[in-house]
Amino acid sequence: MANDIIIWHNPRCSKSREALKLLEEEGIEPKVYKYLDEHPTKEQIEEVLKMLGAKPRDIMRTKENIYKELGLKDVDDDEKLIEAMAEHPRLIERPIVIKDGKAVLGRPPQKVLELVKGA
Repeated sequence: MANDIIIWHNPRCSKSREALKLLEEEGIEPKVYKYLDEHPTKEQIEEVLKMLGAKPRDIMRTKENIYKELGLKDVDDDEKLIEAMAEHPRLIERPIVIKDGKAVLGRPPQKVLELVKGA
């Protein structure tokens, strides 16, 4: 069970590191997607939102300075929010784990185990 599981990972985030560790303890070696380095496209973000069954603001880090600087609190257009996340991936909450067309936001990190174990 190797690369059929992907984690959108930020190595500097303790929750992201914890989720990755939980997966590894289960013998799962996910494909690590360092989204801050690789900048997801609008289409990738839209796909993840579909898999999560979420709206853009559901996966946004609203306490980031860039969120305030861009005035995103007052934006009602989902397309504009997705564009902001594509341009500034720091706005994306992490970790996000993807498996078999489904995704989960690993907050708390234990939620990733529900997805990978099918619980």
